[in-house]
Amino acid sequence: MAEFLELESQDGVRMPWNVIPGTKQESSNCVVPVSAIYSPIRPLPNITLLPYSPLRCRTCRSVLNPFAIVDFAAKIWICPFCFQRNHFPPNYASISDDNLPAELFPHYTTIEYSQDNQIGQSPPQPPLVFLFVIDSCLIEEEMGFLKSSLSQAFDLLPDNSLVGLITFGTLVHVHELGFAQIPKTYVFRGNKDISKEQLLEHMSFFAKKPKPPGVIAGARDGLSADSISRFLLPKADCEFAFNSVLEELQKDPWGVPTDQRATRCTSTALSIAASLLGACVPGSGARIMAFIGGPSTEGSGAIVSKNLSEPIRSHKDLDKDSAPLYHKAVKFYEGLSKQLVHQGHVLDLFACALDQVGVAELKIAVERTGGLVVLAESFGHPVFKDSLRRIFQAGDYDLGLSSSGIFEINCSKDIKVQGIIGPCASLEKGNTTAWKMCGLDKATSLCLIFEVVKKESPDATIQSTSNQFYFQFLTYYQHYSGQMRLRVTTLSRRWVAGPGSIQDLVAGFDQEAAAVVMARQVSFKMETEAEFDPIRWLDKALIHLCSRFGDYQKESPSSFSLSPRLSIFPQFMFNLRRSQFVQVFNNSPDETAYFRMILNRENVANSVVMIQPSLISFSFHSGPEPALLDVASIAADRILLLDSYFTMVIFHGATIAQWRKAGYHNQPEHQAFAYLLQAPRDEADSIIKERFPVPRLVICDQHGSQARFLLAKLNPSATYNSDGPLPGGDVIFTDDVSFEVFLDHLQRLAVQ
Repeated sequence: MAEFLELESQDGVRMPWNVIPGTKQESSNCVVPVSAIYSPIRPLPNITLLPYSPLRCRTCRSVLNPFAIVDFAAKIWICPFCFQRNHFPPNYASISDDNLPAELFPHYTTIEYSQDNQIGQSPPQPPLVFLFVIDSCLIEEEMGFLKSSLSQAFDLLPDNSLVGLITFGTLVHVHELGFAQIPKTYVFRGNKDISKEQLLEHMSFFAKKPKPPGVIAGARDGLSADSISRFLLPKADCEFAFNSVLEELQKDPWGVPTDQRATRCTSTALSIAASLLGACVPGSGARIMAFIGGPSTEGSGAIVSKNLSEPIRSHKDLDKDSAPLYHKAVKFYEGLSKQLVHQGHVLDLFACALDQVGVAELKIAVERTGGLVVLAESFGHPVFKDSLRRIFQAGDYDLGLSSSGIFEINCSKDIKVQGIIGPCASLEKGNTTAWKMCGLDKATSLCLIFEVVKKESPDATIQSTSNQFYFQFLTYYQHYSGQMRLRVTTLSRRWVAGPGSIQDLVAGFDQEAAAVVMARQVSFKMETEAEFDPIRWLDKALIHLCSRFGDYQKESPSSFSLSPRLSIFPQFMFNLRRSQFVQVFNNSPDETAYFRMILNRENVANSVVMIQPSLISFSFHSGPEPALLDVASIAADRILLLDSYFTMVIFHGATIAQWRKAGYHNQPEHQAFAYLLQAPRDEADSIIKERFPVPRLVICDQHGSQARFLLAKLNPSATYNSDGPLPGGDVIFTDDVSFEVFLDHLQRLAVQ
């Protein structure tokens, strides 16, 4: 594992196959696709920033890199992707074997170029734009929580940011923060779609001067800076106006009959927000931050009717196609996502309600624009409050929000890009090798899936000369310092084919990366393929992989064994089958959409914890140590800390809970017990501190009602119908198979 982590800290890349199957047939036999999980702007310990423009190949436009063949005498470099011979420009005249430019250093496989520094001065920092869109159909208590969080967030905004404010309920209110004398708002009906042109007309953008011809886009094209600054103001100029609107914000005044839901026009408000930003600040990395506290019931994106007698759609309704509003809403948000991607803007979603609010429908717009998403039960919940604070906090754990990204891939001619699963949108550029990333941050990770297109198994003679595949990832983005940068990562991976290649493939297999690629693939297929059976698909893949790479004698299950490189993979698949990504039975469509959105944007280490939670045991007998994710790990005199990424559970064994209730930890002679109680809290805090969204913390006791958070994740090796639990242990009331039974079946099927 260590060498894969080393590659990740050098290039921000993890690949399931670090030795690549060399032909189309071989790669389809390998089950897990040739793929990579890449974090485009992950902070790397020794990355170099070059203050000049990159040198590109004149045929394929790939950037000069350490794998290029250089002829120092003739001042020529040969591109490893298309073998084009390129001349160095005059400013490279002094290069030689001992005087290399940084981009040719062998260990500088990832490097950044600063695009602004050609003239030598740093550029003026463009303002960050935040447009707050706030749901006003909230009960008083929720409204209070939200107001206090928003006023804290406003104080944390960077000083150079522009701020706008829209509130909505039955109607949409666009607040003119630039008119400080009295509160002034433009009001739109929630049930009526409004175009960008109508919006500009209604909001009297052309009251003082006639409307210019053609497309209206920002101060460059037809809008005066004065008219823009009525709605988007620098933070310092609108602090008073923003806070007074917040203070006076009341619950939506339109009466709601007792048998009905509130009239909430979420989609109309978001559409107006997108059009306003599109007219005023196109191409900037502006963010729409939507705070939603209930289901949308009005406008094109409504998810449910106002009648309380009609329940909100469930997974069953979606499967049976009996959710009448679902497809219309998804289609609406798909259109909105195209508009936002075209404008270069981001949609962030904060959904805080006990009910569903429509995350499943909004998913496409948030994901394609690279937005952040937080789902909590209430605006007063730490999951929401701490996550919102994390977005704006500076320091060690800042998110590093960047914008206006474009991501491109070049690869050797025998390999093609099949697609990307992750927070980006295709630029529709021929056979897609370029994507737009309106918003990206330090954690953003893309799953790139490749296809080996080489047909025949090559002769041994050719194989010995050039058995390398090359990949180059280019990320052009606006760094959070305001600078435009280009990050270039170039990778080389050996390929093997023919008899005897299995050992090499196994030696380069990264089982964590493979599990994450399978999880993203199965989630994607569940969303896009009708009648898809995820359990069957995962089981077939696992059996196929084990029968190809396992060691066994035919028809003899007891002889089956897997190399250490593959040995944990079946366990990952067992936990993936039981995870919230595949088992949607107990979750709402909103929760499932939320879990998948986070899975699709996180790096390998974090995604592995979502698939297979980690368990740490604390006791008097030993320090903190990893425990098996099994019901047998529960003991009366132990504290367990479960990290399943979205939730952290501190679980006190029965004896520990009795001592705690008796207050022993407050007595000076039992200081060791006080330390034991505090240790898992400290461990949990250190994990929570660097995670976004902030996980929910559950503290519970053995046999208590909240113990279900832990029991649901454990391997059921002792159930209600097995011989009996361990003393002090527990049983799980389930008919699910345990890992031992699962492995037993796998071995039987793999050796057939």
